[in-house]
Amino acid sequence: MIHLSDKGVYLPPSPIRKLVPFAEAAKARGIKVYHLNIGQPDIETPREAIEAVRHIDDKVFEYTHSAGIESLRRKMVKYYASVGIEGLTHEDLLMTVGGSEAIFMAMTVCMNPGDEVLVPEPYYANYNGFAMEAGVNIKPIFSTIDNDFALPPMKEFERHITPRTRAILICNPNNPTGYLYSRAELELLRDIVKRHNLFLMCDEVYREFCYDGHKHLSVMNLDGIEENVVMIDSMSKRYSMCGIRLGALVSRNKEVIAAALNMAQARLSPPYLAQVAAEAALDAPASYFENVYNEYIARRNCIVEALNKIEGVYCPLPKGAFYATVKLPIDDSDRFSQWLLEEFSYEGQTVMLAPATGFYATMSLGQDQVRIAYVLKKEDLLAAAKCLEEALKVYPGRTI
Repeated sequence: MIHLSDKGVYLPPSPIRKLVPFAEAAKARGIKVYHLNIGQPDIETPREAIEAVRHIDDKVFEYTHSAGIESLRRKMVKYYASVGIEGLTHEDLLMTVGGSEAIFMAMTVCMNPGDEVLVPEPYYANYNGFAMEAGVNIKPIFSTIDNDFALPPMKEFERHITPRTRAILICNPNNPTGYLYSRAELELLRDIVKRHNLFLMCDEVYREFCYDGHKHLSVMNLDGIEENVVMIDSMSKRYSMCGIRLGALVSRNKEVIAAALNMAQARLSPPYLAQVAAEAALDAPASYFENVYNEYIARRNCIVEALNKIEGVYCPLPKGAFYATVKLPIDDSDRFSQWLLEEFSYEGQTVMLAPATGFYATMSLGQDQVRIAYVLKKEDLLAAAKCLEEALKVYPGRTI
């Protein structure tokens, strides 16, 4: 019998998608499923992007430059300047197949197989797959729901640094917690990165979504570590067009960009139609973001308030992104999430959640937590919260 490679065997499934067969079976039984498990917004993509693709009159859809269409990259530079990231040129970034490819490229060109990257947990689950593909090891730094997932103390980072440590990776605003790192927290990271000469990789996909007057500070604006910083970006969530799969890798470190470009050349080019859509989306009027921003605040307030009214449930108020990690009175979030789809319905409805165990690297953590994405309209969010409330009343593994 022929065998797969070790990577082929051990690549982890997505905790966000692994329950899809159970959701499909529930729908086949006539159950309405509210999808709080995945960050797929229902907000419309900017009309500018849709019209740009609709009116393409090219006779041939050709390869683009491996780093992406130059006019798009130049427009990205203007966008970054508009959000306070000054001094970049179009040669400081390359377009990638989603933010996912940018993360994988960053890990590959900045670290050797066997090297370690420190990541506060819980973290975006697919970092595990990217790390395994790149041959590097994630070393989790525990953060807790008890302080709403604030950055762990610096002594915890120092305690985990070894001769194989090469990078720190954060997501800001955070997926899956919705936490927004403050300037003071980022400056502490800057100091440890500088002291140990590490790379600082930051996934800034949710930059636009910071609430209640909180401001986003990009790691690109941290003084003294300009050569150490690699920023990950994406068009997917910002413009509600996840299906175009277009991201960006940004760094002032010329060697990082040159090495990443070598990888990009091996996969030829990012998708042409995605770049056309993205370039047009950058022309979306300010009113587009104002409407999206206000809608997400309303959705956040709606679902957080509804969840915190349920006995035994605690949901921190996210400062950014459109996710929250929620503590439930349950014994096992994987079992509970599957039970919701297999055995439970309330008035013909149920909820699909993402078990938080998949967002932790440390075994046994997250068993009483789930991640939700508040990407549905408020009426659906309230209906989903009601389903969850009724489910907790009858779930066999309830802990209170």
